[in-house]
Amino acid sequence: MVPRAEFGSYYGRPIIKAPSWAARDIAGYFFLGGLAGAGSVLAAGAQLTGRPGLATGMKVASLAAVSLSAAALINDLGRPSRFANMLRVLKPTSPMSVGSWLLSGYGPAAGAAALSAVTGRLPRAGAAATATAALLGPAVATYTAVLAADTAVPAWHGAHRELPYLFAASATAAAAGMALVLAPPHENTPARCAAVLAAAADAVAIRAAERRLGMVAETYREGRAGRLLRCAEVLTGGAAATAALVGRRHRPAAAAAGLALLTGSACTRFGVFAAGIASAEDPAYTVVPQRTAQGATAPSPE
Repeated sequence: MVPRAEFGSYYGRPIIKAPSWAARDIAGYFFLGGLAGAGSVLAAGAQLTGRPGLATGMKVASLAAVSLSAAALINDLGRPSRFANMLRVLKPTSPMSVGSWLLSGYGPAAGAAALSAVTGRLPRAGAAATATAALLGPAVATYTAVLAADTAVPAWHGAHRELPYLFAASATAAAAGMALVLAPPHENTPARCAAVLAAAADAVAIRAAERRLGMVAETYREGRAGRLLRCAEVLTGGAAATAALVGRRHRPAAAAAGLALLTGSACTRFGVFAAGIASAEDPAYTVVPQRTAQGATAPSPE
């Protein structure tokens, strides 16, 4: 009988250094950036289909979200000048560098779109800003997944193929939730459809990530991350079903479903963040070669 393998490290210390990011700042940055980016796409669609209440509400919400997202990032960096320093060069191979430039381009566009919608002035410039924000929105919503997957953290790097899809689904759920809270019931059909699609895509993406991760998927199922992700699944699925069934007829039910979608999206981002930290701190998930952790056959000692 082969004894059960036990994983360890020198003096029980982690093999890799866990990110020093604060959960409140960086997981919040992930969530708010996703809400902003997906919200701009939803706002542009609402404007094209003649839903002014939904369009205006989402433009303002996207501006607020990206402003709070930038504030959370700067708070984690410690000094505003550090964000400005990242704009000295554009390095395509660095997700942080590309993301900083994305935020710098997206933020003013979202601001101009919201200002034009609220004041009613410069409609052509507002339409151009809305289109620009919508074009940059998907990248803003998902580049943080690439940023996390580009690290050596096992729970993030091992799911580098699925993480952008999971973040896109979570961002769509958040934007749909905000739209259900803000939009009149007769304008919320796109939000209800987006909520259903986001809930399905979220479930598929998280299951695919767990299959790829192998034993590292334990970090997604156990501890704080497991609790958060289970809450996210219940909230997102239940809210999508509620929005689809009664969201058009009952404003309070639509608003409640929207709040649940927002909470579920936040739980997803904070859960993924917690899973990454847990995988970095436990030698069991870093001492095994990544090929083995992802389900491949371990190389022979010979």
